[in-house]
Amino acid sequence: MKRTILVLSTLLLSTLALNAQDYKTGIGLRGGYPSGVTFKHFFAQKTAVEGILSFGWGGIGVTGLYQLHNSIPDAAGLKWYYGAGAHFATANPDKNNPFEGTSGSKVFLGADGVVGLEYTFKEAPINLSLDVMPILNIIESPGIWFNAGFSIRYTFK
Repeated sequence: MKRTILVLSTLLLSTLALNAQDYKTGIGLRGGYPSGVTFKHFFAQKTAVEGILSFGWGGIGVTGLYQLHNSIPDAAGLKWYYGAGAHFATANPDKNNPFEGTSGSKVFLGADGVVGLEYTFKEAPINLSLDVMPILNIIESPGIWFNAGFSIRYTFK
């Protein structure tokens, strides 16, 4: 009897672990713009914050996003998300960037939006995401830009 309970408990826990598609924290790499290192942490099942540390144009950038995640019916592991945040970045006009011809380093500050898709594998602690980020530069080169990126993260439960 004890053996039967042990086997049934193990099977139940294994099934629950395989069906758990959510993660608590993920860290990885992001390609596109901004590209660099990405860190995402869930505070609840649907709310997360993502930080992106980016490198490019001879400078460094930091983007912070608050996101709301929603499941897609009949698509296990796939979610869509949207959110908003802000960015701070620097650029050096000598490093082949769109601000060539200007003098001195540039500092950018603005607001960001994000809309994307995210897939978390059941079999491995890997998460993939693809998103579009409209940004509004407020300081330095004011205007609206559209960025996109692809991220791969290692996830922790």
